[in-house]
Amino acid sequence: MIRWRSGTVEAVRREWRGAVELDVLVDGQTTRALAYVDLVGRPVPGEEVLLNTTAAAMGLGTGGYALVVAVPGRLSPDPDGPGHLIKARYTPMQARVFGVDEQDSPHHAVLAAAESLDGMPVVVADLHSALPAIVAGCWAGRPESRIAYVMTDGAALPMAFSRTVAGLAPLLAGTVTAGQAFGGDLEAVTVHTALLAARHVLRAEVTVVTQGPGNLGTGTPWGFSGVQAGDVANAAAILGGRVVGALRISDGDQRERHRGVSHHSTTAFGRVALAGLDLVVPVGLGGPLAGQVRTDLAGQPERNRVIEVPVDGLDAALRASPVPLDTMGRGLDADYSYFLAAAAAGRYAAGLVSVS
Repeated sequence: MIRWRSGTVEAVRREWRGAVELDVLVDGQTTRALAYVDLVGRPVPGEEVLLNTTAAAMGLGTGGYALVVAVPGRLSPDPDGPGHLIKARYTPMQARVFGVDEQDSPHHAVLAAAESLDGMPVVVADLHSALPAIVAGCWAGRPESRIAYVMTDGAALPMAFSRTVAGLAPLLAGTVTAGQAFGGDLEAVTVHTALLAARHVLRAEVTVVTQGPGNLGTGTPWGFSGVQAGDVANAAAILGGRVVGALRISDGDQRERHRGVSHHSTTAFGRVALAGLDLVVPVGLGGPLAGQVRTDLAGQPERNRVIEVPVDGLDAALRASPVPLDTMGRGLDADYSYFLAAAAAGRYAAGLVSVS
């Protein structure tokens, strides 16, 4: 199940919050590897590292790294300090974290008493790549908005894998990792407590929720990790949030099931989400795409409201993003409608803040 290799660190390629990208010599070839410094420390050139090369050998796009499991000659220090939550539980890489909702947390009393999001807009998307576009739209609509990001455990578990989050950090009120995901500013046991922490600890006015990088799909109606977006919508609705669905709209994706409104969106929001939510469509989509979107959304249940949002100023906001916009290898201009739809959802959510 795991392809193990050992190698020697040749160079540090780059690093960002919580992660270091390395060149490692493995079996006579230079391999791109990733080390999570909170788990294994910071390898340096010349050190031997133990690697999990399973995904790299498969040639995966998002997750195609060799992952550093240990630096055998220099083990990282034992954990100290508070915290009794274990994430990535019962795997060889299980890690102890300090949960915002655990009994020793200074925020435990707040979360024990909190039962509502007080109408906070919660923008839900099924792909991690929507995050920077949603944030851009929020800031275009209301520059002073306090935005929190909740990362679920549908894809990448370590938040440190996301260079997007690292680059957006100055714009965010904070981050929360929910379930088995870890590495956020706050750790939570469930999406429910993650949302409550975003509202009552980070004091967020808008919260964006997506899985981490690396959506998993199988080409079957229900076998995709983004189905979790529907479960998130249910959690936000139960807690009294205003749920906004960021639709996955595309005319750049060559796969038929993802053109127009992706079946991921219509399934998660139309069949898994049981409470009503607002589905945002940007005004001014091209003729054929606009018609396809109308057709795709015609089958949504009556509880869901389709909201058309103007797009003036969103192009400039997207192009000013502090992090690259990319989905499945397609940049802003290659899949413009996808990013525009996400930005429109962010603008709409920001507009709800004053009435929430």
